[in-house]
Amino acid sequence: MSFAGKVAVVTGGASGIGAACCRMLAARGAKVAVTDRDLPRAQELAKEIGGLALMLDVATQAANEAAAAEIEAALGPVEILVTSAGVLQRPLRAEDLPEADIRRVVDIDQIGTYLSAVAFGARMARRGRGSIVTIASISGSRGLPLHAYAPAKAAVIEITRCLAGEWGRSGVRVNSISPGFTMTPAMGAAIAAGERDPRLLEETSALGCMVTPEDIAEAACFLASDAARVITGIDLPVDAGWLVAPSWITYGGVPPARGNAG
Repeated sequence: MSFAGKVAVVTGGASGIGAACCRMLAARGAKVAVTDRDLPRAQELAKEIGGLALMLDVATQAANEAAAAEIEAALGPVEILVTSAGVLQRPLRAEDLPEADIRRVVDIDQIGTYLSAVAFGARMARRGRGSIVTIASISGSRGLPLHAYAPAKAAVIEITRCLAGEWGRSGVRVNSISPGFTMTPAMGAAIAAGERDPRLLEETSALGCMVTPEDIAEAACFLASDAARVITGIDLPVDAGWLVAPSWITYGGVPPARGNAG
């Protein structure tokens, strides 16, 4: 698939899933704006892919509106938006989760996603074309000890559905991706610190593996492309089968590999 001549914006684009999306969109011809709160890292990646770097804190409406105006003035009308900006949450007991942590997650992961989508999506709708891919999470579809993050990501899935209906007749498609446990730098650091066990992360998926940022980027490129021209309002889990595997524990776990057929 080619995005030649199209302008794409990725929030949270300086690392992890966002960076993978930036690289893949650029490799397929898009002019990419890398937006992130970490401007030096965004600039480094933008230089690598021949794109534009911009500092953006997605949690405020004014910042998103200003970014949309600046990017369109520099690169032209935006046709693709990937909202990858987000923060994680410590897995704490509900009664131990500080209010400041809750507000930070909701402000960035939920409200920030909405504000970015509206800032760019409203412009797409006025022009009659565009595609938005929000980054949700499998935690938005299951109960987990992530009492701020999981509800915020569930809200992202619902925001996606709402905006898909809002702008569908205006030629704008809006879809979400729910990544599974993904080997991002943040995940690598958690594993190195002994906070996550990669063996458990792999064993609790149907495919027995973790997800890579490039896996998410491939899905984002598909949803943003003309190949998905009649797909809108969906949430696409890219999770190596994590959503389907846990229920098998009741029956002893997912079956082992049967080996190569002879």
